[in-house]
Amino acid sequence: MSSPSAMKSMMVPTSAGLCKSGSSLDLSALSKDEAERTQVSKLRRVFTTHARRRSTRKKELVPGFNLSHMMKEPLRVVHSVPLSFPHGSSTNDLISRRGVFSRRHYGSVELLPQVETDGGELNGRRFRVENGEALGETEEIFGSPSTPVLENPEYQTRWYFKYFLGKLHQNYVGSDNDKSPFFLSVVLTDANNQCVPQYRAILWKKTGAQKISLTYAANKPMTVKQILSNFPNMEKLDKGPKEIFTPDIQKDLLLLEEQEGSVNFKFGVLYAKPGQTSDDEMFSNENGSSDFDRFINLLGGKIRLKSWDKYRGGLDVKGDMTGRYSIYTIYEGHEIMFHVSTLLPYSKDNRQQVERKRHIGNDIVNIVFLDGGSSEMNHFNPSFIKSQFTHVFALVTHETTDDTYRLHVFSEESVPLFGPSLPCPPAFRNSQEFREFLLVKMINGEKAAFNTPTFSQKRERTLDMLIKDLYSEHMNDSRGNMLNRRAFSDVLPDPPRGSRRKEEARQVEFVRIGQALKLDTIVKGDAPTSLATTGLFKRAPWEPHCFYPDFSNEIVCGDSWGDTRLLVSTESGTYLIEESLAHRLVFDKSVVVKQLHVVEAHGILLLRCEKGRDCKIYVFRLSDFDGEVSTDNSARGRQDIKDNRLEKTKGCHTFSISRPGGSHLRMVVAIGKKLLLMQWRHSAAWTAWCPASDTDTVEGFQYIRELQVTETPLLLTLVDSSLVKSGGGTSDNHICVAYRHQFDLVNERTGEITHLHTVEGSRVHLVAAIDLYEDQEPELLLCFNHTCHFQKLNVENTSTEFDFHWNSVPNSIVCAFPYIFAFTPDSMEIRLIINGNLVQTMVMPKLNLICSKNDIFFATTAPEFFSSKSERLQLDKQERDLSTSPPSSPHSSSPEARPFRLYRIPLHTLSGTSTCERRCPTPSVPHGTSEVHEPASEAGRLLAVPKVSDHQRGLSRSCSSSPTPHQPPGSTFLVAPK
Repeated sequence: MSSPSAMKSMMVPTSAGLCKSGSSLDLSALSKDEAERTQVSKLRRVFTTHARRRSTRKKELVPGFNLSHMMKEPLRVVHSVPLSFPHGSSTNDLISRRGVFSRRHYGSVELLPQVETDGGELNGRRFRVENGEALGETEEIFGSPSTPVLENPEYQTRWYFKYFLGKLHQNYVGSDNDKSPFFLSVVLTDANNQCVPQYRAILWKKTGAQKISLTYAANKPMTVKQILSNFPNMEKLDKGPKEIFTPDIQKDLLLLEEQEGSVNFKFGVLYAKPGQTSDDEMFSNENGSSDFDRFINLLGGKIRLKSWDKYRGGLDVKGDMTGRYSIYTIYEGHEIMFHVSTLLPYSKDNRQQVERKRHIGNDIVNIVFLDGGSSEMNHFNPSFIKSQFTHVFALVTHETTDDTYRLHVFSEESVPLFGPSLPCPPAFRNSQEFREFLLVKMINGEKAAFNTPTFSQKRERTLDMLIKDLYSEHMNDSRGNMLNRRAFSDVLPDPPRGSRRKEEARQVEFVRIGQALKLDTIVKGDAPTSLATTGLFKRAPWEPHCFYPDFSNEIVCGDSWGDTRLLVSTESGTYLIEESLAHRLVFDKSVVVKQLHVVEAHGILLLRCEKGRDCKIYVFRLSDFDGEVSTDNSARGRQDIKDNRLEKTKGCHTFSISRPGGSHLRMVVAIGKKLLLMQWRHSAAWTAWCPASDTDTVEGFQYIRELQVTETPLLLTLVDSSLVKSGGGTSDNHICVAYRHQFDLVNERTGEITHLHTVEGSRVHLVAAIDLYEDQEPELLLCFNHTCHFQKLNVENTSTEFDFHWNSVPNSIVCAFPYIFAFTPDSMEIRLIINGNLVQTMVMPKLNLICSKNDIFFATTAPEFFSSKSERLQLDKQERDLSTSPPSSPHSSSPEARPFRLYRIPLHTLSGTSTCERRCPTPSVPHGTSEVHEPASEAGRLLAVPKVSDHQRGLSRSCSSSPTPHQPPGSTFLVAPK
């Protein structure tokens, strides 16, 4: 392939001709090699993928084609013409990440033969092997999403302990239509005192606890039946549930929640010398090397087992029966005990070292430290360790030449994917960062292993037995009072006068018993979180940054323009918001904008404006809004935009455009039951070379064809094929259309309709259809109700293996690999896209997603917190006292009285582009036993809010603030209805 300079010199003589015609066909003259041109067209989507094609696909490349070299060059589409958008932002190079992911980041499954000591081979086990090398040279441009983040953290998932226990709440017992018993717990909370009251409900069944969050409306309280109808298959019950009034039910429900798994962990650590190929040899190593001793001292502190009063991980703490010493640490509130082979009892007469195997062989996750450097790692096989209980092996070695640790991970095939994924290469120069990565990987691995059939079936049997026993006990319990038949909407108000004192006494006793249970759980060390090392001062990748501190209008829609500007529509008009400057009106309120897209590649603005049935799409040049005088008189009204309307779109109710990075901008417009397909007549490459010549507005869109659908579409998504026929490929582009209860796929070229997915149930809320690309293959993420479903375009594949569920029904969904965000009117929920595991939930009042084209922008009335170091220190002291409530908001008025703040989550912090050197590690825990509950000294430095210069602060000091406080997740504030 020609170099950039050679291509440029070849194009210059014909640039004038190109600017005249503006057709993508003129670009054919830029390359004489037909085979190369066709190949580049086929690989157009290479620039929007994290991983290369499989090796069979790679063999089809033309001779001399170097994918690694090509990916290091500037972004190119349509016959390798470089793109350089005059209106672009610095995040344009990250657009290719959006909606693109690869599960192969998390290893490939291989059959590893089991080898006997006599050399014979038995049937092997299949393991997923992560060695950081599966993606090859593509890692150089795309990086690895290897930020260590705990998945399904207990302080986010143990709802009953966090939101219910010790607070007034309601519990019910009943049976579903299959006669299976269930329990229901409901509480009204205001998380972090944000003036956002929410119903939180837990449905306890033998398959596990299902959790949902529902918005509370003071003028429309919900009944138990309405709350149950939000759970799958619970819409119609033959008989309503019975309320349980006895305070002892709290202890029973806390026991049910604890079946999800322990909050503390025990991991095995096995020392292996070079050449050892059996566990008998490894367990027989009486002592470790100096590298091994250095490694275990990195993991934690050496503690004396006798009289040890904290988490012991099954070790003897009375008579030194399991050794005199062990390794112990705390990570983000989790107590961890390591079963170290060289510290467990050794017997010269026992070749199998049964005492050591008894502990390490029964650990779900084992670390194998291999002496001899990385050259020995390729010879390791998990079958060397004979254990049917261990599901995850972390193979660690230390390179003395460059003082780095290397890591490989082997997971039994049935273990679901878990993060963080290994970097490429899997080498860690900073020992503290390696420690954090390894601990997070092991914790996530043990949680993932609990979802394998081996453990999930045992857990289901245990839950089934417990729930049936509790059902029999409480359904036959005749204790109660006249309140037994009340609806949930009447639970918290004052009871009738005759029983008021009795009910008040019951409520006081109920709360007292709950608080005693909570305190006892904390004292025993079984609480979902500890305030010792919760990572309180660790900045998460998704931490929002204030973009604009004071905006008075509620935003209907919007889009980003470059790095520093937003165009937003409100009921009072459409505004241009620029960072550190006052916002200005560009369209007055006579222009009612319902949809808005900024297309920087072509320098145009697309609006869908409504006025009764007269709804059209309007096209403007972005240059028209540069340098205007900031006065209300300069704003355009309805009479000023008549020349910018697309007449063919009259009566449209929604539209969608193709994602950035394609060869041509395409737009599909829905008008009733018909779809209009239109295309911008200039290619993105042509516009990049001749930006001054692309001055079209309405005339720039060319009508392609009209397509008919069966119902009025509610959602539209353009799905780009990686090998489109118009570019010499074998596939067509498609349109995903969502109706009331189903998703269909419409072929853009033929109009053929293929049914994709049907949404079951009488209450259907369609959220989004997002086009993803897993390993370059197009795929759809269909979002409806609480569910996200991955759908291959090949309808024969209807697997639900990777489906997951949100706690709240979202209004908007954003993908930013490796994360996926759900926005509701009062919360933001963040999960991992590869497994649906929860990583964070943030409650924010009047939350509204603005756009996510580059960075993620949203609006909320959440106040600022922690304006100074002293306030943060004072707040930290308050939070450590469990008897106090969280501090009140600095804005004590209701959310309606607060201004909106616009926040940004930078995409580069989410997508794994930051190197380990630039990532801020979690404060380490000192290893001494007397200091194990004290934060590391580094925490003092992380405690302070970073200084922000005046020009960065813009209009307010809140420009550096986050809408969510760094509070202990256990803090809640109960708001009872009046």
